[in-house]
Amino acid sequence: VRERCACGCGTAYFACGTGEVDPAPTGPGTVVVAEAQLVTESGLYPGEVLVFAQGGYLSWVEACSWSDEVDVTLAAARRWLPPRP
Repeated sequence: VRERCACGCGTAYFACGTGEVDPAPTGPGTVVVAEAQLVTESGLYPGEVLVFAQGGYLSWVEACSWSDEVDVTLAAARRWLPPRP
């Protein structure tokens, strides 16, 4: 992680060694390469996590809130991600 968003939202920017590997075939723009809905312990769906790539390299992860009632941070998102199969 290179830095986090200064506003306090659930966004973290990556620093990738782009000279060490070829880019993924995503094209030159920004694309969402992964996403998952969040589910709290009480069954609420407060938001989602999105992973972005720019020019074929992972660029940032963002925890998005769908409500003003639940604070969605990266730490909370980690707890609320659905279990892996």
